[in-house]
Amino acid sequence: MWFNKDPKDVIIELSSHPVEGLSSAEARRRLDRDGENKLAGKKKKTLFALFLAQINDAMIYILIAAAIISGFMGEISDSIIILIVILINAIIGVVQESKAEKALEALKQLSTPKALVKRDGILTEIPSEEVVVGDIVIIDAGRYIPADLRLIESANLKIEESAFTGESLPSDKDANILIVAEKPQIGDMKNMAFMSTLATYGRGSGIVTDTGMNTEIGKIAKMLDEEEDDTTPLQKKLAGLGKTLGFAAVGICILIFAISMFQGRDWFEMLLTALSLAVAAIPEGLPAIVAIVLALGVQRMIKENAIVKKLPAVETLGSVSIICSDKTGTLTINRMTVKKTFFNDTLDILDNLDITNNEGKLLVEGMVLCNDATSTEESKTGDPTEIALLDVGIKFNIFKDPLNEEHKRINEIPFDSDRKLMTTLNSYANKYKVFTKGAIDSLFKICTNISINGTISPLTEELKEKLLSKSNEMSDEALRVLGLAYKDIDTPNIPLDDFETNLTFVGLMGMIDPPREEVKSSIELCKGAGITPIMITGDHKNTAFAIANELNMAEDISECMSGSEIDKYEQNEFNKIVNNYKVFARVSPEHKVKIVKAFKSHGNIVSMTGDGVNDAPSLKAADIGVAMGITGTDVAKGAADIILTDDNFSTIVNAVEEGRNIYNNIKKAIIFLLSCNLGEIVALFIAILVNWNSPLLPIHILWVNLITDSFPALSLGVDPMDESVMEEPPRNPKETLFSGHMGLYLAVNGVLIGALTLIAFKFGENIYPGSLRHAQTLAFVVLSASQLFFSLNMRSTKKSVFKLGIFGNKYLIGSFILGLGIQFIIITIPFFADIFKVYPLTITDWIIAILISTVPLIVNELLKIAIKNKK
Repeated sequence: MWFNKDPKDVIIELSSHPVEGLSSAEARRRLDRDGENKLAGKKKKTLFALFLAQINDAMIYILIAAAIISGFMGEISDSIIILIVILINAIIGVVQESKAEKALEALKQLSTPKALVKRDGILTEIPSEEVVVGDIVIIDAGRYIPADLRLIESANLKIEESAFTGESLPSDKDANILIVAEKPQIGDMKNMAFMSTLATYGRGSGIVTDTGMNTEIGKIAKMLDEEEDDTTPLQKKLAGLGKTLGFAAVGICILIFAISMFQGRDWFEMLLTALSLAVAAIPEGLPAIVAIVLALGVQRMIKENAIVKKLPAVETLGSVSIICSDKTGTLTINRMTVKKTFFNDTLDILDNLDITNNEGKLLVEGMVLCNDATSTEESKTGDPTEIALLDVGIKFNIFKDPLNEEHKRINEIPFDSDRKLMTTLNSYANKYKVFTKGAIDSLFKICTNISINGTISPLTEELKEKLLSKSNEMSDEALRVLGLAYKDIDTPNIPLDDFETNLTFVGLMGMIDPPREEVKSSIELCKGAGITPIMITGDHKNTAFAIANELNMAEDISECMSGSEIDKYEQNEFNKIVNNYKVFARVSPEHKVKIVKAFKSHGNIVSMTGDGVNDAPSLKAADIGVAMGITGTDVAKGAADIILTDDNFSTIVNAVEEGRNIYNNIKKAIIFLLSCNLGEIVALFIAILVNWNSPLLPIHILWVNLITDSFPALSLGVDPMDESVMEEPPRNPKETLFSGHMGLYLAVNGVLIGALTLIAFKFGENIYPGSLRHAQTLAFVVLSASQLFFSLNMRSTKKSVFKLGIFGNKYLIGSFILGLGIQFIIITIPFFADIFKVYPLTITDWIIAILISTVPLIVNELLKIAIKNKK
């Protein structure tokens, strides 16, 4: 590999020249051979292909069959209604899916548009797509890296690689070192630069080793391209339900037809009856209702700062049991911040810093003056470490620009990675001060004294050990420690070599990219909800553990694993041990995918949050990918299912709560619809079995299924949030839609509604002998009204509807009133009565029908009490 070879050997191997670069002719030949330096993507699906994918579903096939059946039975209007339902459902899916696959396009856009290269001995700026292997690329601050490079020269070069590594600080680069490790992580390849990263400091040059899809970012693109989407749990359940209902519909047709032949009935009449019974088995509005409920949930989540790209992702997020979160910018604020200081023999938090004290003021002033960064409310530029030091000054009203005016910089020695020091000379009245900041071990070499409480004393070995102990104490908390030293001089005209000699040590500052304040409580909420938060980061193990420990994500460093340790395990072996760890540090994109797959292997529904290019493959591999909207790259946003507009971990918890409620509401709507359809089947099946007249006409069944049931089902889908939902553990991904007593409610209410419909029918036949239409009208009203009363119970299978409040769901009450109103209009207005073949009811008929229809409300309240007492 290139990282373990000398730059001279790389240049020879790639047939280039350090001064002349490539010739234009050779560059053209290589461009023709290797292709343009850009990322390739897979062919996009057409809108028509997306549309076909939406209707390629068992439930949709059943709906199409229902439309054909309705048309065959002469109910053309019902056929049209069903086809409209199918069309709306498909359009919603196409709109969502057409926006979902943009990850590769975003990866392409990350490539820098221009690159500075040597061609024919001349520096030339060319489009990055024309960069070829062997090109000598010039790097300076602010310029993107156009391809993967082996560095040839470097001078204080720093490159921002957080999108790859997850590290808060830019990586120091050194062309002269050789990497001896066999498989180093990207963050450890100090002699390499990678496509689409940004040079933030210093300068350098490098030779192109890989372009396009062969680069590190290209490998990520391949991983994105190869990663297949999994259908969500709800999609799988509905698909299974659709197949079951399809087989049931066919079975019912065959069974009823066979029974009718045995009874000697008219075969054509019984064929129509059997088909109407099959229609009763199919909840025609179910796919549309589920899609609408999900869409309404998406609108609510937007208000909670979460943008959902795919409708089913709402449900999936609500079922997650593992949240794998990136550290930088997700759990932390993505800004280096000074947390502790040490001076005057005292280690304390920054808030307790006393700038009225001589050493305290000197420590802050020195860190601000010996600094090349800028920090204002409008913008922050420069090294994040230096910005953090300026922010300390701002906290104590010591601002860089006024301080520089008062104490002008006369001379300086820039920071050097070998010295690990930076020095400035500033004017102080008629005298001058030399300020030097840097690593404590480097300061020890140039300091002879120490200032403690206004007294300057010799810096003894004993004091050095104490200072080192305090520095290590901060390092153990994953703080990055910088020290300050100074000396007073009378004249600025001294050699630079004398600047960093005989200095007086002042103090230390320890900084870190700290956790977001609100994240700790959010993580506790996750744990209470049975969700395990996992940190996955490119940062070092100690730093990652310090943050995880502060957030109560991990209690011991033994719960942390590094990328190099992950490499020791094959996927199957890693799957067995993954549950022992809460923090994964120094990881690569491949590791992230491996971790996600390992957690999924235990049956978990895994969510992955992230913001960088390196997070994209794992966002795709996870059941639900959550990208940061502010700091997130276009790649992460393109690969994710949900985007957080405020980059706040707490928003994830709110989204989980919303997702759980949406799923529960959808489940309520599904069980309600199936119970109603089962009631229709029971009524028709028993009537035929005992050789009665049919209590319901096909148009009655279709009307109830498409209209009367739909509004209550939708209302249940937007039922107000259950405050106790986050006290429940995550759903078992393998559980059916009928878990949690839902199957019991389905069976009891299906049989009950069917029985009440038959009771009303026989009551009508006995009261009005010879008037089949009158009896069928009573059955039609009871079927519809009993389902409306039952919908009130379905708000909760545990709490009484009276405890929840009858008017707690205003939409459901509206649906209830609308349903009864529509039934009244159909039966009393002659035009509609002729269409639906119903008979005008008397006031007594209505009272009896309503009284019979209230039975489900009473029975379900008693059922809730029985279940509660049993527990």
